This record gives sequence, structure tokens and C-alpha cells, in this order.
Amino acid sequence: MSELFLRTLREDPADAEVPSHKLLIRAGYVRPIGPGLYSWLPLGLRVLRKIEGIVREEMNAIGGQEILFPALLPRAPYEATNRWTEYGDNLFRLQDRRGNDYLLGPTHEELFTLTVKGEYSSYKDFPLRLYQIQTKYRDEARPRAGILRGREFIMKDSYSFDVDDDGLKNAYHAHREAYQRIFGRLAVNYVIVSAVSGAMGGSASEEFLAESPIGEDTFVRCLESGYAANVEAVITAVPPSLPIDGQPEAVVHDTPDTPTIAALVDWANDALPGTTTAADTLKNVLLKVRAPGGEWELLAIGVPGDREVDDKRLGAALEPAEYALLDEADFTANPFLVKGYIGPKGLQANGVRYLVDPRVVDGTAWITGADEKGKHVVGLVAGRDFTADGTIEAADVRDGDPSPDGAGPLTSARGIEIGHIFQLGRKYADAFSADVLGENGKPVRLTMGSYGVGVSRLVAVIAEQNHDEIGLRWPASVSPFDAHVVIANKDAAARAGAQELAGELDRLGVEVLLDDRTSSPGVKFKDAELLGVPWIVVVGRGWSDGVVELRNRFTGETREIAVDGASAAIATALTA
Repeated sequence: MSELFLRTLREDPADAEVPSHKLLIRAGYVRPIGPGLYSWLPLGLRVLRKIEGIVREEMNAIGGQEILFPALLPRAPYEATNRWTEYGDNLFRLQDRRGNDYLLGPTHEELFTLTVKGEYSSYKDFPLRLYQIQTKYRDEARPRAGILRGREFIMKDSYSFDVDDDGLKNAYHAHREAYQRIFGRLAVNYVIVSAVSGAMGGSASEEFLAESPIGEDTFVRCLESGYAANVEAVITAVPPSLPIDGQPEAVVHDTPDTPTIAALVDWANDALPGTTTAADTLKNVLLKVRAPGGEWELLAIGVPGDREVDDKRLGAALEPAEYALLDEADFTANPFLVKGYIGPKGLQANGVRYLVDPRVVDGTAWITGADEKGKHVVGLVAGRDFTADGTIEAADVRDGDPSPDGAGPLTSARGIEIGHIFQLGRKYADAFSADVLGENGKPVRLTMGSYGVGVSRLVAVIAEQNHDEIGLRWPASVSPFDAHVVIANKDAAARAGAQELAGELDRLGVEVLLDDRTSSPGVKFKDAELLGVPWIVVVGRGWSDGVVELRNRFTGETREIAVDGASAAIATALTA
């Protein structure tokens, strides 16, 4: 450590919000150089490389072949798939000196597809699985939480190429099982959830989420059945339709000063028989949406009044279109939109596309806006008085909601995305006409899968799941060193003995960090606890009695080991 490029910090960085961000900087693993940009220092790079090694081993084990594309990419392939536009502001775009457009790659489906198309032409060349471990770039609007969400990050992305759907399914399941082995070896606590494909396209899609209270992804699961899904992918359990015949006619009421759901419910409970709740009201949310390259148009979304529109679910449902809430200028330009009193009839009379929550089934009666200030309509029946243009999964998902599989209630938790697997199908093969000659002599279009692992993010994820109030606690599989030998005695004989012990451990294949600094024992112990190597060997006062101390950083347990034969005993303990 007297030679290691390392400086530890006693205080948390001022802008660090989550434990991994604080500890990785304090322990000298990474250093910030700009918003969402980090340098990897020697200890951090050792952890990163060990994670890469595990990922590489498991990808090779399922027949993956490693290649490497540049991060700087031409515009044309991304134009062909429309992702030059669809990625929006998340894409880093730049020009060379001749004015040609380039991007910094966020992901590489286009390049993999073009490369395989250029090299292979027969069904005999497949199945094929290629991968790379490479730096990616996304212009995050709000980079945060250190290396958990940066603008530059390292990802393993792999791609399978097959000539039929059965081959794709085999590749998908091979990757799924490989990911389970990877995260098991990394000692990550994770859950597999159903997900949406988003800008990636394709059909089947699952995310691997590391469970964490600081996670940006909310997922739900049913403890009775094991169902689990990202909130964006939850399909609402649709209630049965109700009979329309015999229902009373809708009636417009004066409802002064009721622009909110809460005020409307209070009015209803005063003015109408029975008990009214927010779930009996229909809230209509107005947006403007724009497809890539298109014009803005109005969109109305109807949800039960006890629900909020979930931004992530809405974004996933509208992908790849962008959307925004209406501003005052929009309301001025559309005077039929009376804020707080908007109803289905006024929307449809003015040609506004109207999508509703799946719970708004035929025969359900609602209290909703009457399109006049201070007026609402009571008993507006879906399927009789209005018909929506379709449904949309945009309302929030709550604890206690029925699971889509009908097995029980849903409960929610937070997670950090560490892997995502997609059955892409032929989206990219179609874009580039990636055909090969089939067994019958006719062209066959390739089908693809895409599989990502956030390699650099995993450093932070493992730190999040493995720390205590005094520092990091790395699992042995990724720790920068196997053992941390601390010289806590100024006696020359003890110092020489510690150096000899470290050398013997090294010869036995143990990666050793030797704290040979002249700092006080207290400083050395604090650094050892902060750095988080799983085993700490203390050469201290017991040396004169012929013993050294072995500490387990995870459990806190300590035991004395005789100096004679210490290296073999320690090496055995590390592998037990």
C-alpha cells in the first residue's frame, strides 16, 4: 500500500446520494471527472475486470464469440432502423470535419446485424452467438448515484442469430440461464421480471433486477404464484362487462368549485344518495403526443379517479412517441377543453383520440366532466354514452391490486436493472434484409435475440448490497484482493514476518494487499474496513507470542492462527 495509487477519504463526497457512490469514492475505487463521468482507479479497475471475467467465462460457455465494435458509429445504420430519431435526446450526436453525422453508440444491434449479413450467407453457418464488452454512451438528462447511472458505462451486449424461431428460443433460454449463473457467482440478490421492449423492439423481454431500496425500477410480484413484472409491463386484470339495459340515463348536475377529484367526491356525497368514492369518478388527462418525425396531436387518457397516471407506464405505452402535458397555450388554442370539467363526449365530439384504462369496461357508470365549467355528468355509461378509441396501460399499479394471473394480490419493491434479454425477432434483420440461403435453396430471413448486462453498474450494485456502516464488504469472487495483510506492529521482526507471510500467500496463489505503511494501526484498520477485502490478516502484538489474527470482514469473526504454517492455514480458510 506504500506504493499503491490510492487515497482514502474520511468524509462523504458532498454530492453523493447513495451508499455505493459514497463508499466507492471514499475508498478510492473511482473518481468523478464530470457529470456522469468517472475514472477507474487501480482498486476499482480490479473489481471491474473480475466482473468482466465472470461474464466472459459464462458467455463463452454457451458458445459466445467475443468481438469488439467501435463506439464511434456512422449515422446511416441507425437511420435505417429509425433509431437515430427514436433515441431522441439520449443520443450523443456529433459531426466530423467534413460534416458527416456520427453518434456514440448506446447499443449495437445495427452493427451486429450488418456484420453477420456481410460475413455469412448459408443456413449452415447458424446458430451464431456473438458478444462484446464495450463502453456505451447515453446522454442522461440527470446522471445520478455515481456509476449506477452515468453517461459513459461498460456493458456486455450479445446477440444470437438463428434461421428459425425455435433456434431463437433456445438462444434466449441459454442466455437466461447464463445470466443466472453470472449473478449467482457475483452473489447478487436479484429477481427476474417481465418487461417491455421499448426502443429495442421485439417480443419476449425480461429484466434482471437487483433488489435495492435505492433502485429506480419499481416491480411487482405475487407471492402466491411467483409472477413478477416491471410496472411498465403489468397487464391490468380486466373486470367483466356489466349489463347496460336498465341503467338510468346520465344526468348533468351543477357542481360549482369541483375542479379536483377530491372536491367532486365531497359534492357527490352531499348531493347524491349512497356513498361515492374517487374510484367512481372518471378522470381525463390531456396530453400532446408526437410520433418520431411527426406533428403534435392531442390525446386524452381516462382513468378511474382514485388512480394516477404513472409516467413510466405511460411512456412505455406510447413508445416511441414523445409526449407532454398541455400548457396554457394549448388550452387557449382548444377552448372546448375546460380544465377540471373535461368529459368523454366533448373529447370525441372534437376528434380527440380517447384511450381509457382497461377497468373502464362496457356497462360501468361514471361521474365525469360535462365539458362546462362547474358541471359534471352522473351515470355516464361506457358502451352506451361513450365509446373509447382503445385502452392504455397508464394508471399506477398498487400493492393489493390483483395479479394478472389471478393467483393473489401484488406487492411492490424497488430494483436496479442489471440485465435485460430480448427476443428481437426480425426487426433488425428486416431493416437490413439479412437473408441467408435456406436448406431448401430459398432465402431465409434471420431472427435475432439481444442480451445485455450492465458490467460497470454491477460494481455499484454489489457495493450497494454488500456494505455496512464502516465500509465495503466485497464477495470473494470480485474483491480486488483475496486477503489484506495489516502490519499493526512497529517491531522490526514482526514487520519482516508480515512481509514474508504476504510473500508465502502470494506463492500459494492468494492475491494479497500488504499494508506496509508507517501509519498508525487505527488508520490502517479503518482503511482495511473501508476497502472491504473479505479477509484481513493482522500481524500485531500477538506476533511475539507466535500468532496472527484472521478477521472475516463479512461476519466480523476473528481467530488466532499460529505463525508456523500460517500461510497454508490462511489459504485454506479463504477457500473453505
